[in-house]
Order: sequence, then C-alpha cells, then structure tokens
Amino acid sequence: MESTRRTFLRTAGVAGVAIAAGLGRRGEAAEPKPRAAAATGPMARDLTLCTLRGDAGPGLGVRTTKGVLDVARAARGRKLQVPATTDEVVRGAGLAGLRVLVAEAEAGRSTALIPEAQVRFGPALTRPEKILCMGLNYRKHIAEVKAPMPTSPTFFSKFSNTLNHHGATVPLPTAVASHFDYEAELVVVVGRRMRDVPVAEALDHAWGYCTGNDFTARDLQMKTSQWLLGKTPDGFAPLGPWLVGADRVGDPQALTIECRVNGEVRQSSSTSDMIYGCAELLAYASQHLTLEPGDLLFTGTPEGVIFGKPPERQVWLKPGDRLETEIEKLGLLAFDLGTRGA
Repeated sequence: MESTRRTFLRTAGVAGVAIAAGLGRRGEAAEPKPRAAAATGPMARDLTLCTLRGDAGPGLGVRTTKGVLDVARAARGRKLQVPATTDEVVRGAGLAGLRVLVAEAEAGRSTALIPEAQVRFGPALTRPEKILCMGLNYRKHIAEVKAPMPTSPTFFSKFSNTLNHHGATVPLPTAVASHFDYEAELVVVVGRRMRDVPVAEALDHAWGYCTGNDFTARDLQMKTSQWLLGKTPDGFAPLGPWLVGADRVGDPQALTIECRVNGEVRQSSSTSDMIYGCAELLAYASQHLTLEPGDLLFTGTPEGVIFGKPPERQVWLKPGDRLETEIEKLGLLAFDLGTRGA
C-alpha cells in the first residue's frame, strides 16, 4: 500500500497538469445550454448569502443583523426584480432590488426574516458549471503523505451530484468502498468570467468564499491513476452554510481552518500554508480554460487527514460519525455520515 501510494503521488503533479490542459481543449461537443449573462459590473461582494432549502427548490437567503432574509418572501407582491438563488446573485442578476430588501431588513422593517437556528440550508451554490479541485497544496500535508513538492498545480474535478449542505447526511457507498476520509477546504467562488487573467488581478474576479469539505473514498481514489471515482460519489462535496463576499473576508491566505470528527480536532492549520494561493490557482486555471461566474475552486486540504497517518493508525470514517469543518470568517459546516440507501 505504501509503495503504491508513494509511486502514485510522485506522478500526481504531471498528471494534474495534463488534466488541467485537457480541460482547455474544445472538441465537437454539442452547444451548451444558455446561461445567465456573466457579471461584468460591480459585484455584491459585501453580502453574506445562503441557500434556503425548501420543498419548491432552492431559494435565496441573505444574512443580516436581524436574521436571515428570505428574499422571495420579502419580494412577494412587489414590483422588484430580485435574484432567486445565490447563483443568480453571483452572476449579477437583480442586485438593485436585492439591495432594497436588505436595507429594509437591516432597518427592522421586514417580516421575511428567519432566525439562523431555524434555517434549512442548501448547498451554498447549486448550479456551478465547473467544480475544480486542487490536490497536494499545503506544505505540511505534502510532508505527511511523503510526496515531492509540486512544481505546478494539480487539478482534478468533482461534479454537481457531489454538492451537499450544512446539516446533511453524506451517504457512504459502503458496497464499493471503506476508506472514507475528510478534507477541510477553503472554496473560492468565481464572480467574473476569467480567461488568461494575471495573478495580480485574479482575486478581483472572485465573488467570495465558502467552507467546504472534499470528502473522499481513498480506496477508490487510489484504485487507478485517476482520482475521479474517489472524489465524485453523491454528496461528497458539502458546501456552506454561508457564501461570504470577498469584501468581508479580506486576505484569503490568512484564515484558520479546522476539521473535527465527533468533537475531536483532526485538522488545524492556516491557509497561509498553501503552496499556491487562491490568486495563483485562479490565474493558472484561467490559462487552460475559461472560468465562469459561479464556478467553484476547492483549494486543497491541510495536514491531519487519515490518509497521511501510518497504516496501523488509519481508522477510517464510518456511518454515524459527525464532521465539523470550520474556517475563520466563513462559518461552521457540519454533516453526518450514513449509508447509501439507508
């Protein structure tokens, strides 16, 4: 197992570059479905958003000092154009009307407020075109898995089926895997279309940030030279509860990040330990493919994962475990583990 793992990790950097380059090629695929226009003007990066999970589908919530504003309920019966989801806010839709409703809420004049403890959260974003993930991006994590220092970013991908939410249960595919592991991660949300953007301008294109967990089945990840199956089972990307605008976060390379399992701290680090910072990752990705508003970028995990421990100390996660991922300024993401089909 150890020799296989080390061999795989030595080649990961080369494979990641090939994956990233391949994402940039355009073939003869069918035309994509029309999407909302990309944001080109000012972004609402001074807001904290969430997805409200309801029977009729996802709705938009805005965190205020008075509670969480239910935007659809606040706009009902009024001649205001407002965004319906966090995805639409990121793409720049209905911002003027949204500002009116938020101002009323902050002034105590709204009847559409929900106490935070009563909110049923959905994934912080629900319709990303792309979910890019960075592997092997924290110095201490590189050391614990005994991998060489990468010479370029290593990207892989998740799909929208993996999106999950605060308070969710992740369904473990126990029929095909057993080595389940956590990965606390800072997630960047793209706010403007990006293509060949220099590092110095990259963060100007970020709408904001979320707490995420790149949940992983290590035995599936290591089964072949491609990481895909270990990263993409249903529900393997919990995200949220909040989408926090970049203006409220400041420097994304100065945030504490932590993961707890059943109350025990397993990961405790800082985003300052990243090898490639958020700006570098965004700029590098934009050299290979066009990033669109709403795209997600998982930026890698710090040390402390189960996979990094000696084999005799690897106690894998199981149904019934509870995970908490917390990032400074972004909030606490908690979820439980269950069994698929249970």
